[in-house]
Amino acid sequence: MADQELDASGLNCPLPILRAKKTLNGMEADQVLHIIATDPGSVKDFEAFCKQTGNELLESKEEGGKFHFEIKKV
Repeated sequence: MADQELDASGLNCPLPILRAKKTLNGMEADQVLHIIATDPGSVKDFEAFCKQTGNELLESKEEGGKFHFEIKKV
């Protein structure tokens, strides 16, 4: 269960990452952000983003042409 949701549908790289970073900055440690994106490149982008920032990528899946990510802030 996510604490916040970010709908980045229709946005192309790097906007989903930038919006996620901004949202995560306003969240507390251990809170979870659910992101919805339509850019296929966002799968690799969010994997790299989590490795660089230390945040935990809990889930990454595609459903109905949309990509869903759950990121836990550390």
